[in-house]
Amino acid sequence: MANDVLEKRLTPDAGVSADKPTKADDTTPNEGTDANQQATTSPQKLTGYAVVFNEPSKDLGGFKEVIDPHAFDDVDLSDVYMVNNHDMSQVLASTKAGTLKLAVDDKGLHFEATLPDTTTASDAFKNVEAGNLSAMSFTFVSAPDGDTFTKDDSGQVIRTIKQVQSLFDVSLVAIPAYDDTNVQVDKRSYTAWLDDQQKTQQRKEDTKMEKTIIDAAHTESRSFEDYIRSHGEQRDGLTTTTAGAVVPKEVINDVMDLKQAEYDLAKYVTVKQVGTPVGTYPVALVNNGVLATKAELAEIADVDANLFKGVDYKVVTRAGKIYLSDELVEDSEVNIVAEVKAQLKKLVQNTNNAEITKLLTSFKKMTATATDDLKQIFNIELDPALSLSVITNQSGFNWLDTLKDSEGRYLLQPSITAPSGKQLFGASVIVVSNKVLADPKAGTFPMVIGDLQQAVFLAQKNQVETNWEKFDSYTQGLAVVIRNDYQKIDEDAARYVEITPTAPAAK
Repeated sequence: MANDVLEKRLTPDAGVSADKPTKADDTTPNEGTDANQQATTSPQKLTGYAVVFNEPSKDLGGFKEVIDPHAFDDVDLSDVYMVNNHDMSQVLASTKAGTLKLAVDDKGLHFEATLPDTTTASDAFKNVEAGNLSAMSFTFVSAPDGDTFTKDDSGQVIRTIKQVQSLFDVSLVAIPAYDDTNVQVDKRSYTAWLDDQQKTQQRKEDTKMEKTIIDAAHTESRSFEDYIRSHGEQRDGLTTTTAGAVVPKEVINDVMDLKQAEYDLAKYVTVKQVGTPVGTYPVALVNNGVLATKAELAEIADVDANLFKGVDYKVVTRAGKIYLSDELVEDSEVNIVAEVKAQLKKLVQNTNNAEITKLLTSFKKMTATATDDLKQIFNIELDPALSLSVITNQSGFNWLDTLKDSEGRYLLQPSITAPSGKQLFGASVIVVSNKVLADPKAGTFPMVIGDLQQAVFLAQKNQVETNWEKFDSYTQGLAVVIRNDYQKIDEDAARYVEITPTAPAAK
C-alpha cells in the first residue's frame, strides 16, 4: 500500500535535553591579548530521540501506529533538517552541514544537534532547559508497501510503519501528545485495507451462498431464481447450474477506477453541523469602535459600533440514486454495491467543491498581470490578521511555478505543510483541477486569495446513504441524500483574481 504524502508524527517521549555550554580558558594567551577575551564557550547542544520504536500512538482515526525498529534501514539521512515547530524558516541544525547527527539504535532514532548562535536557537535551547519543550516530531514519507495493518486481540487496528522512504525533518514542538494539529495521515492505505477486509468477508459469504444454491439444485428441478434469470424460457441442448447456462467466461475481479486527484474544498472552509434546516450563524464583526468620553454623573453612551452579525442559512436537499439489477450484483466477481457506494460519496464531494467554488469566485473581483499586483492584494486589500491561503487551478499554478526573480530564483517557496508543497509570500498554495476551477478565458488564470475559513460557511444538516430492494423488477436501488447550505461569512475575507500575464513566464 503505497503512500506518497508527507506525514507528521509526534514523539512525546523524546527525552530532549539541553547540554549546557562549557568555557575553555587558554592558559597561555598570546602576548598583548587579554586572557578573558580568549575564553571561548562551547556551542549549545540538544540531544534526544526524534523517533521511538514500538511505542503505539494515540488513535489516528480508526487505528493506532507503531514504528518498526527496521523502518529506517537504508534510509538516506544525509540531508535532514532540525527545525523549530516544523517551520523551515527556523532551522536549528542539518545533517548536510554536520551540525545534526542522527543514529539508529535499539530505542529509536537518536539525534544530537549543535545549535547556531541565533535568537531562534537560543530561545529553543532555553525552553528545553526550562522544561517548557520536551517533545519531538518528524516528517516522513513511507515507502511503497511500507506499512501494514493488523488487528490485535482486543480488535484494535494497528498500522505498522515497516519502511520509511524519506525523512525530511525532525522538529522541536510543544504539543504533549498526538492530536489533529500535528498528525497528518494518508488514509488511503487504511481505506484500502478496510476495503480488502470487506471484500474478503464478502467472498466468504458469496461462496457460502453459492454452495447453498448448488445443494438446493440437486433437489429442485427448477428454482424460482432460475425462472427469473431465464424469464421462463427453456432451451434444448443447454444445461444449467442453479440459474445460468454453462458458457465460457472471463473472471475480472476488480473495478478500474480512473485516476483523478482528490479535491475536498470543504476541509478548508468553516463547516458547522446544524440542528434545524433554517437558522442563523452568529459572527463577531471586526470591532473598530472606540469608547466615548463620559462626564461625571452623565449616563453611559451607547456603543457606536456593530459588534455582531448573523449569517442566515437555509439547507436544501440534494440527492441522487442508481438502480442495479440483481443479476449484475450476483454475477459480478466484485462487491459492486460497495463500489457504487464509493462513487456516490465522490458525488457528495463533487457537489461541495462546485458550491464552494461558486462562492469563492463571487468575492470582489480583481485583475492582475504580474506578481506585484498579487503583492498589493496581500498587502493592502486583505487584513493582515487573516490567515491567508491561495487557491488556483493547474494553469495558474504552472504560471506561478515558473516565475523567477531577477537572479533566476523561483518565487514559489517549498512548504511541507501546504497541500501543493509550495507557498506564495508565506501563504499555502492549494491546487485544484482545471475542471473544478476553470480558466475564465483563454490566457487568463483564476486565483482566490484569502482566509477561507472566514470566507465561506457550510451548514451541514445531515447525509444519508440508503440501499433498498425492488423485487418487482428484481433490482436494488442505492441513493445518497445531503442537506446542506453554502453561504459567505465575510465579504472582505477573500478576493477573486483573474490573472492575464503580460508576457510568457521566463524559462
